[in-house]
Amino acid sequence: MKYRKKPVVIEAFQMTREHRADNSEWPNWLHEAWNKDSEPGALLIDADDPARDRLVIFTLEGVQRIEWDDFIIQGVQGELYPCKPDIFGATYEPVARAEEGGEE
Repeated sequence: MKYRKKPVVIEAFQMTREHRADNSEWPNWLHEAWNKDSEPGALLIDADDPARDRLVIFTLEGVQRIEWDDFIIQGVQGELYPCKPDIFGATYEPVARAEEGGEE
């Protein structure tokens, strides 16, 4: 059998060096993740690479490193996970304002 992914609206934020240095444009859900401890949904500085100021996300599958320009996605159940820019571009497209609230 073949399956098609259901159309759902997600929120995402691209983590660039500039966005890491200035978090004023971070969405509320990302600020909330930053204020969590080491638990699923937490966003923390990568302990293995603190000098480069990279981040990690505590996901349901374990800790995942965020590389520069990766997207951080908030899924349909509030879970967070990273996504490479090329995969993000092939999988997602912007949603018009009128569609933002309409998950199917």
